Amino acid sequence: MRKITSILLIFCLVPLVSFASGPEVKLDRPQLNPGDKISLQRGAQTFVNYCLSCHSAEYMRYNRLRDLGLTENQISDNLIFTGQKVGELMTVAMKPKDAKQWLGVPPPDLSVIARSRGPDWLYTYLRKFYRDDSTATGWNNLVFDKAAMPHVLYQLQGEQSLSVKNVDDGHGGTHEVKELKLDKPGTLSKTEYDAYVTDLVNFLVYLGEPAATKRVQLGIIVMLFLFAMLGLTYALKQEYWKDVH
Repeated sequence: MRKITSILLIFCLVPLVSFASGPEVKLDRPQLNPGDKISLQRGAQTFVNYCLSCHSAEYMRYNRLRDLGLTENQISDNLIFTGQKVGELMTVAMKPKDAKQWLGVPPPDLSVIARSRGPDWLYTYLRKFYRDDSTATGWNNLVFDKAAMPHVLYQLQGEQSLSVKNVDDGHGGTHEVKELKLDKPGTLSKTEYDAYVTDLVNFLVYLGEPAATKRVQLGIIVMLFLFAMLGLTYALKQEYWKDVH
């Protein structure tokens, strides 16, 4: 019995150990606004320009982007460059077998990446690339070590390098502190690039649940209706029992 109890205790503690040994890099939180259609439109433009050539979004159709305030002509003219129709899924021509041979691993589908990784992780990841000659692509990432993905936005952000310092931990030992330094500026300033990535992450969150905004709006309407019915029900109860009391 003691042996079984010990085993169960170990299994219970495993999640706590995993949580304690979380990522070393502090995740930054973007200021997302799922109701900002202009931001979502900019994010969609960035997605098709920089992401959709390798990463698919197979659970999303182009015509669903009408939710962002775009017409079918705008979608066809500005967001489709592969000859696909507006009603088709957002897929890529590259086959998984070829992608594995060329890139080492097939690029993941991004339909629900925001729900899987979380917007904070995506926002931090897209801003933490740095030059690393030891990798096949010449790039590495502070959040995802040895990431197979190159820094496709480097012309916008610029090129960063990694510096590692040993800092006193206050207990007689030292620990490593990793920092990124901008060596070659890009076409955007740091503030502009952060805003650019925020729009992209905002769109990736929309991809994961396109009906989220409408669902929230519907929930508010339902709650208001129930509160109104509560008042009417109470008034009916008072009217029904007034002769009794």
